[in-house]
Parts: sequence; structure tokens; C-alpha cells
Amino acid sequence: MGIFSKIAEGLKKTRDSMMGRFELLVNSFTKIDEEFFGELEELLITCDIGVETSLDICSELRLRVKEKGISDPSGIKGILKEIITGMLGEDKAVDTSSKPAVILIIGVNGAGKTTTIGKLAAKYREQGKKVLVAAADTFRAAAIDQLEVWTQRAGVDIIKHNEGSDPAAVVFDAVQAAKARGADLLICDTAGRLHNKKNLMEELRKISRIIKEQSGGSSFETLLVLDSTTGQNAVNQAKLFNEVAEITGIILTKLDGTAKGGIIISIHKELGIPVKLVGTGEKTDDLQEFSARDFVDALFETGYSSGYNYERLNDVQDFNSGIIPEDNISASPAYEPEMQADFPENTEEIGICEEDEVIAGRDNSGGNKKERNGKLNWLFKDIKLSKKPNKNNDNG
Repeated sequence: MGIFSKIAEGLKKTRDSMMGRFELLVNSFTKIDEEFFGELEELLITCDIGVETSLDICSELRLRVKEKGISDPSGIKGILKEIITGMLGEDKAVDTSSKPAVILIIGVNGAGKTTTIGKLAAKYREQGKKVLVAAADTFRAAAIDQLEVWTQRAGVDIIKHNEGSDPAAVVFDAVQAAKARGADLLICDTAGRLHNKKNLMEELRKISRIIKEQSGGSSFETLLVLDSTTGQNAVNQAKLFNEVAEITGIILTKLDGTAKGGIIISIHKELGIPVKLVGTGEKTDDLQEFSARDFVDALFETGYSSGYNYERLNDVQDFNSGIIPEDNISASPAYEPEMQADFPENTEEIGICEEDEVIAGRDNSGGNKKERNGKLNWLFKDIKLSKKPNKNNDNG
């Protein structure tokens, strides 16, 4: 499988969610107006692109639509693609030009740092580089043993101390060993830490300072590992870590397991920190160099399988327009008699969460709320839900 294919496959959930809703939005409007832009802004925000970035995208889109005199919503897809590509900017690869190059891996627990280090070590070893790994996470139980398993799989050496040792001392020895052994690359693991743990953040400053002092001017990358499934929370993590560690790039993991891949756009636009690597699976070769063009092409790729049921939405529209007779509701898959009987007319009686209540509820003008995300929301779009029959009332 090629690099583009891996990125496209890893973005499947994001693509199906974002583009499925985008196509639905475009098909719901006959002209481009402020209502359309309002709906588009909301769509982008709920796809984890972020408020600020979403507003910037729509502002630029307004200008280009006006310049080109576009009135048909179906004509904005190409322009939207150009805007997002421009926001992502030029690709920046991990700098391993000098010898020994040093990569410091940081992030919170559970983001995938150890797995990423194993994949990185295997990746560069396959390129013919001599790789050394420093086990500077001396805080978490069994972290050193776990990392050692990954280095054995990758076929690279590891520098380690006992559990509970000073991580800065481990990094110091690792840099010296990398220079003495003629290593091309040193990858340093660190303990997972939160921004509110002041002692751990200060420890990170100390490690960074030692690497700069001891590496002798070699290329030095500080890569923050972010779990893409956390959405906008990952962007907030990046902001806080950047205050301490001078982050040079982002490694975005678990991209294949989430529909929140839109945070890549937000990270680039709001922080100016490039995403350099993305994890698209569990295999060793599923860590890919990030390509903005491949990302956007995969995001806007046609022929995807959408999670949205357009047939059912069309059935609802056909029913409202009188194409489907009322006495033939059961013939349409959008109308389940059992479901219809179980839902009361007042959606407030349904035992749903507050967010779902906003999605399914009606506005004060009597009209239905606009369709939001979720595969079952077609149930609530322009459908009059009948009350349960009153068993105690024999007269009907």
C-alpha cells in the first residue's frame, strides 16, 4: 500500500464524517447566502477544525466566492480545498541532516509515545541509519522494559538506567554514547506529563538544555505526540507544551481510529507548528511523513463510503413533497412503525441527553432544528412523531 493510500485509509472516518455532512449541506441549499455560511461554519467547528480556524476558512471563502461570482453551493468544494491546502503550508520533514541528530519525544500518558519511538527507530534503521534510543522515562512502571521490547523489534540499541533514576542523567549518557558510537540518530523517550505538573515540566526544560549543550550543534527536534482522538484538547496540549519545550513538530497518532482528523488544520493555523508525522495504524510501517497535499486530496477524495444514509433523507424529503403517499409510509425504510409508535410527539419526554435534545428538539418558531451530526438524526428531520395511544381512554 502506497503512502497516499495509507493516509487515505487512515482518514476514512474523518472523510466520511466531514465530507458526508458537507455534501448533505451543499445539497440542502440552492444558493450561497449567509445562512449557508452559518451552517458551514458550524459544520467545520463540529469537525474539530476549531472556532478560530473555521471562521477564518469561511471568511476567505466568502471573499473568493464574491470575486468569482459563484452562487451555486456545489461550486465551492474546489475553493474550500484550495483554502485548506494553503493553511497547511509547506511540508517540513524531521531534520536528521547532522550527526548525531537528536529527537526528543514528549507528550501526555497514553498518547502513544513508546509505540511511536519503536516505529521511528524501525523506520530510520530501514533507511540505513544507525539508531540509538534513550529510555529517559524512569518514572512510569515498566516503561523501560516496554521500550526495550520495541528496540529489540527494531534492531537498535538502547541506553537505560534503573527505574527512578534521574532522566536528565540518562539523556546525558545517551548523547555521549551516540557521539562515541558514531550513531546517526538518537531518539529520547520521556515520561508522560501534564502541563499542571510543574516539577515534570521543569524536568523537561532541563533535558532540553542538556541535549543542546552536549550535542555540539547537531540537529535537534522536539516532537510532541498527540492523540488525534482527543480532538481540540490535543490543540490545547500543544499550546501548553510549546511554552516549555520549543516544539518543532507534531506527531499525530491514532488517526485511523477517529473522525477528528480536522485538528491537523487547526494545529497548523492556530499554533504554526507543522505536523511532521501521522500514525495511521498499528503496524511498524504505519507511521507516515505528513504531506499536506496528500492529506487534503484524501480528505476530499471522491467515491468514499459515507456513514450518512442519503436514501433515508431523500425518502423524508419525498414524503414531505407528497411523492410518497401517507398511507404508504411503511413502504419506506425511513419509517419504522414500531419506532413511530414508541416516540412521543414532545421530544422533551424522550430520555436523551441534553446535547441530543438540542439536535432533536424544535425551535420556538415551530420549525425543526437543522440536521446535526449522528446517523439517527434523520428520524427527527421534518417528521411528525405521533403520540403513544392512551390505553386508558377507550373512546380514543
